[in-house]
Amino acid sequence: MNRDRGKSAAAQEPLQDEPAPENIQRENTAMVTPEEHEDIGLPQPSPPRAATWDTGSAPPQNVAARHDINASRIQFSEDLDRAGHAGRVAGTQSAQDGIQHSVSTRPVRPSSKSRDRGYSLRRSLFTQNVNRQAHGSLMELEPSSSSAQQRGQPDSRNEKGPTVVTIEEADEQAPSGHGNANVLEGGRPLDVPTYSRRMRYQGKPPHWLRNALASAKAFHGHIFAPAELPHTIDGRHVQVNISSSKGPVDERTTKPYITNKIRSCKYTPWNFFPKQLVAQFGKLANFYFLIVAILQMIPGLSTTGTYTTIVPLLIFIGISMAKEGYEDIRRNRLDKEENERITSVLNEAALRIESKDSNGSDVLGSNTTAWTKTKWRDVKVGDVVLLERDAAVPADIVLLHSSGAEGAAYIETKSLDGETNLKSKKPLGIVSQRCKSEADIARLQADFVVEDPNLDLYKFDGRVSLANQTMPLTPSEIIYRGSIVRNTPAAVGLIVYSGEECKIRMNANNNPRVKAPTLQHKVNRVVVLVACLVFFIAILESVGYIFWKRTTENRSWYLDAADVPFGHILTSFIIMFNTMLPLSLYVSLEIVKVAQMFMMNDIDMYDPESDIPIEPKTSTLNEELGQVSYIFSDKTGTLTNNSMKFRKMSIAGTAWLHDHDLLEEGGGPAKLRHKKRNGKDKQRQSRRRHRRGESASPLVQGEPPQAQADVAADQTQTMAYSHTGRTDDLLEYIYRRPQSIFAKKVRWFILSLALCHTCIPEKDREGEINFQASSPDELALVTAAQDLGFVVTDRRSNTITIKTYPNGDSAEPIFETYQVLDVIEFSSARKRMSIVIRLPDGRVCLFAKGADTTIRTLLRQQDMAAMYVEDIRMKSEARKSMEAQSALQRASAQLSRKSLPGPSSASTIGRQSSVSLGQRQSTRDSIDLWLREREAESAKPRPSNLHYTPRQSQSIAPHSTDADSRRSSFQDEDLDDLVDETLVVSDQAVFQRCFNHIDDFATEGLRTLVYGHRFIPEDEYLKWKESYHEAATSLMDRQAKIEKVAESIEQQLELTGATAIEDKLQAGVPDAIERFRRAGIKMWMLTGDKRETAVNIGHSCRLIKDYSNVMVLDYESGRLPERIAECVREVQEGRHFHSVLVIDGQTLTVIDVDPAMKALFTSLAISADSVVCCRASPSQKAGLVRMIRTKVKDSVTLAIGDGANDIAMIQEAHLGIGIAGKEGLQAARTSDYSIAQFRFLLKLLLVHGRWNYVRVCKYTLGTFWKEMVFYLVQATYQRWTGYTGTSLYEPWSLSMFNTLFTSLPVIFMGVFEKDLAPATLLAVPELYSLGQQNQGFNIPLYALWAVIGAMESMMIYFIMYSIYGEAVFTRDNQLYAMGVLAYTACVTIISLKLQFFELHNKSIMAGLAIFLSIGGWWLWNLILAKVFDSDDSIYHVNGGLIHAFGRNPLWWLTLILIVLTVSVFEISMKAVKTILFPNEVEMFQVYERDIEVKKRFEESAAGLLQQGWNRGMKNSSFEIAREAEEQTKREAEVQGILERLRTMDAPAKEVPPMGLRKRQSWQPVDWEMVRTQQEVAPSPMRRSLDAGELFSNGYGMVRKDSLK
Repeated sequence: MNRDRGKSAAAQEPLQDEPAPENIQRENTAMVTPEEHEDIGLPQPSPPRAATWDTGSAPPQNVAARHDINASRIQFSEDLDRAGHAGRVAGTQSAQDGIQHSVSTRPVRPSSKSRDRGYSLRRSLFTQNVNRQAHGSLMELEPSSSSAQQRGQPDSRNEKGPTVVTIEEADEQAPSGHGNANVLEGGRPLDVPTYSRRMRYQGKPPHWLRNALASAKAFHGHIFAPAELPHTIDGRHVQVNISSSKGPVDERTTKPYITNKIRSCKYTPWNFFPKQLVAQFGKLANFYFLIVAILQMIPGLSTTGTYTTIVPLLIFIGISMAKEGYEDIRRNRLDKEENERITSVLNEAALRIESKDSNGSDVLGSNTTAWTKTKWRDVKVGDVVLLERDAAVPADIVLLHSSGAEGAAYIETKSLDGETNLKSKKPLGIVSQRCKSEADIARLQADFVVEDPNLDLYKFDGRVSLANQTMPLTPSEIIYRGSIVRNTPAAVGLIVYSGEECKIRMNANNNPRVKAPTLQHKVNRVVVLVACLVFFIAILESVGYIFWKRTTENRSWYLDAADVPFGHILTSFIIMFNTMLPLSLYVSLEIVKVAQMFMMNDIDMYDPESDIPIEPKTSTLNEELGQVSYIFSDKTGTLTNNSMKFRKMSIAGTAWLHDHDLLEEGGGPAKLRHKKRNGKDKQRQSRRRHRRGESASPLVQGEPPQAQADVAADQTQTMAYSHTGRTDDLLEYIYRRPQSIFAKKVRWFILSLALCHTCIPEKDREGEINFQASSPDELALVTAAQDLGFVVTDRRSNTITIKTYPNGDSAEPIFETYQVLDVIEFSSARKRMSIVIRLPDGRVCLFAKGADTTIRTLLRQQDMAAMYVEDIRMKSEARKSMEAQSALQRASAQLSRKSLPGPSSASTIGRQSSVSLGQRQSTRDSIDLWLREREAESAKPRPSNLHYTPRQSQSIAPHSTDADSRRSSFQDEDLDDLVDETLVVSDQAVFQRCFNHIDDFATEGLRTLVYGHRFIPEDEYLKWKESYHEAATSLMDRQAKIEKVAESIEQQLELTGATAIEDKLQAGVPDAIERFRRAGIKMWMLTGDKRETAVNIGHSCRLIKDYSNVMVLDYESGRLPERIAECVREVQEGRHFHSVLVIDGQTLTVIDVDPAMKALFTSLAISADSVVCCRASPSQKAGLVRMIRTKVKDSVTLAIGDGANDIAMIQEAHLGIGIAGKEGLQAARTSDYSIAQFRFLLKLLLVHGRWNYVRVCKYTLGTFWKEMVFYLVQATYQRWTGYTGTSLYEPWSLSMFNTLFTSLPVIFMGVFEKDLAPATLLAVPELYSLGQQNQGFNIPLYALWAVIGAMESMMIYFIMYSIYGEAVFTRDNQLYAMGVLAYTACVTIISLKLQFFELHNKSIMAGLAIFLSIGGWWLWNLILAKVFDSDDSIYHVNGGLIHAFGRNPLWWLTLILIVLTVSVFEISMKAVKTILFPNEVEMFQVYERDIEVKKRFEESAAGLLQQGWNRGMKNSSFEIAREAEEQTKREAEVQGILERLRTMDAPAKEVPPMGLRKRQSWQPVDWEMVRTQQEVAPSPMRRSLDAGELFSNGYGMVRKDSLK
């Protein structure tokens, strides 16, 4: 780039070396609007506009860009702010590395009509470069590349003065390479296929269209969006206000600040009707009927009445609006619950001054109550609130005072950022000193100045002026709404933001969109087609009338003066056929969806622990549940269980498992199985044969495959028992050999756990010690130390008391007090914490814990550590490569065997399935093998790299997990050889094994920490203490100085050991994610937690596999565009089998301001298998969801979360799922569906979602099909009535067709259809693709149904007309008789097809629908025959059915022939399709008929269906028949036993009475002998011959007389 420096004197000085573009941190870029982003991409570059901005010495708060049309320049109205994010520039001085930039620009619209994305990227990069230049240079961007000489010139960035940058437009004849969109920083070509295609084919809308869209958007924003308030000049000024009569005024509006009332419902009384009218008439069918109703109300046009369309339309729309209003009222009630929560507010009315003290200060009376209970909605800015322990924060507050330890308040922010660690908040010292009492607070004369309300959760600027001092306010003194006070007796805060101006509410979507199902768009297309078809038929009929008029009407004298204009005829036909789009289409669909909503109350989605069932909050989106392609999930409380457990540790090269909690959990009730496999069926018999060495079917032998998978999964969750010793064994070993080197190292390590923390012990009423911790990790570590015998009993400001049991649990404990000299707290920059302790023997020791990457560099033998870490990394990469290759080979093998189980040929499957499933056993084996492969993939534990214990013989020792056996899992004689003491003293072995353990722990998804220690000489400590005290009391850069001083002592550490903490997942999360992956659903994890934690959870829940290629995007690493492009190429070229993208919120912010880079990121995110976004704010979560929802065609997004920080993405996604869990109901109340556990999402989507999708699709197809059949008969008849519009059907019957006689078949199909069993859908998630690929409803499928309907309508009409209509000798073949015949045939065929031929789940409800529909039609005819007027000259209804055509056998024979003909046609088509072109659903419907295959599916899904089985509510017809058959066999077995017993009791010759005969036949029996005989010679055909067992288990309903 050429830069002209001739326009400024300051710019004439030579510039320093310009930093390489790839090293420039991308933070400040000139923003472009989304419209401009869509415009970028034309191949020819366009002349850039000239842009100028001046930079003064004082950095302002905001930058606003405006477009000066006359000057052809882009000017910034304010100076650039250089006080935001830190920027790194290669080659600059270290001091310049700390310069921060924070530029907030408004969108800049270009005036040029052709700008490509390459120029936008180049301009953005140049803007970033310019933003890093110092004041005092004027530069211009010209369309020529920069030269080496210019790069080599000195830089003038250190000079002061205003900076003016002018960007002039290049000439159109400039070389095309300068506008190339495929060029990155440094001129490197961007070879990304997707990006290149986007550049080539993305067009630019016309100028008029762009203006129209901009105007529409501006109008919409003016009407619906809230007015944008101006920025304050000096921020918001807030003072303590305890007056209840008046409140502070917002200087932006000159009105009081907004109230603290929040609203998450969609509508208000003012916008409900406008929004709902737009939503209802946005459905094309409703809009279509509105047009028809208007035409119908024009006098003289309608042949079917005046108000027969508008009145039902208004009723139906009213019902739909009432349903939406009811659902929103429920949300409003939940809002009301939060707004009416109670908090304590300082009130002057309660402050009563009794007297003055010696200093003249007010003294409060002893009976004064200063705090008033106030509802949340009534608190306001300036109020002072009192927050007690476990209290929720009602608004954003500045902390004034805290009664916690050292004046700190511990805050839980899980609802805001998803982090489980408690945040320590401390008020400013001078403020806290002046707020010790209520009176002091009332007299506080402090001016708090805070920034204007904004979205940023991680940044806060403000100041406070008090006693002629001005001190800064940072996030450390701010507590946001949605937080909870923990481990703090009380805290007092001043409200600075209220209501919708709170951070959490600003991050929420305040104007949630009205959600509409994706299927509705496809239905709207069909509605357009049907509407066109109606017009086409009307035009054909009208043209037919013209020809009939010429050939017949003009020649008929009796039709003189009967001429009708063409327009009237056309309109009449349109009105006649308008109900081909049934008026009840959407109303009946609403009935179907409401019924579906009640049917989703499944016992399998009920959580007994929390007593929370599934709660559908809307019925509009039921079918969307069956089309999900992306899941966006929160982490904390959604995937995890908000519980940290100490799981493993590495000491002296040995790894140990801490499984106390696992053993307690394992002592619960055993997992039950389906009741038909509870010991009374062939499954147990096959197991007995297996134990005896007999052969059995692979489908039933041994343990069921899912049980094996469950065992493997349990072993994985308990972290590989077979590779580690247990801590109980460890304690037993050190108790036996207390003087060994290993025992001393173990005790020292456990002592480190007990000392290096900030937890505070508390005793409850029962004397049990509980800990108050700022972090759940620290709580888990201290609790583990307590379990291992080092109990922290007391902690004061400078001492820690620890109780130990060196002589055993039965002996007296020993209390030791350790003096705490200094605590260097953990920070995100240091990634470690340290504590300096004076031991009881007087020595000073430093204990440090932190991330392995941090502590490793502080070790005395850091070179050795680095060597082993590199070696482990290389081995790990090699292992991952091998695993990825193996996974790729498995996937290729599976694809070669087809995507779903079965024989090799799909056509063969269809032919075999339609007959008898041929080769039944081979099909069973194929299904079993297919399921085993996928279950093994999901449950396969990761193998360990190296030995976990020094002795390999012990690493494979058997392990006992019984809850009763809490002792040792090894034999007593083996305990002495548990550890090889010779390896413990080897630093090389210890380092190698320890870091190998850390790698394995991290791969298992555990959160690892490394402990180190160092003994410090007294003189060195005293010297360091002086420096540390000076840094801790510094007023400038205190934190930086503390960190620098801490680094000086945290050196030359000795390796103590490592720990691994498990962030416990919710039950079933890994299995659910694996099944979602198999279902083709991409999973994204969006969390506010830090990157390391998010990646660890990704490994735990198997979102990140062992062989996954983890692509990390970090703006601090530089070269972000090139890194994104490289990742895109890797993914699209298929270099990795499974790719996971990891990105943080700050990097996402940098990407969002650059449209070109955002397009690359979007392509990368869509191509990746999974995405993990950490440190994401609620608005960024919603932005990612919006990106996929708008950019990925036909995608259906689902967002699931449990906290208030998830509300925005829940409202943004197509589907919002709320977890009603530990974080409350913030997310659940604004969601579309609420569940208690993440695993319930499996059945909600794969079963109920798919069922609902299939039901709605079949309902829609059936509705359009029946209209086609019915009305094409009417249209065909017009040829025989002179195209006059005469109806074949009687008008009243015609109006009742959709309402009374054909509504139940389609409604019942939409409510009760189940094409596949739940076990099948859960065992084979691949079947979920039906909805994702829109296979249930699409234009070709509708066309097929329409063609079939047209053919069947022709059959009905011509059979009716040719056989009955043209009959010479008949009782009655007039218009009404033929109409009733055709009508009856249509109703019967519609009922049979929809409830018999097309319905898979045939039940009594299907028979009821057929009976009510056909029976109701006959009842209607009987009523009409009695009540109809006999003077009707057209339709002879009166007595027609009873006395006329009803007594004509030909009429009935014709009806039967029509029904049989159409039925044979339907059956033949279905049989041909199933045999020649079977689909996956039809295959699995046949598989389900095999009881062994069905059992195999149920075994695979047992964990998800067990709760329903336990309730006995899942008894299918197959099971009932099978149980009846087995019952008969049991009775036969009992009868056989009794016959043998009678034979054994044969000596009794006399025949006693019946009662005595019974006793004699039972008394002499020796049941033990009988049982022994049965075991010696078992019958292969019987399950058991033990009559006692049979009767005790309820075998056979044996009648009394059968015992004779």
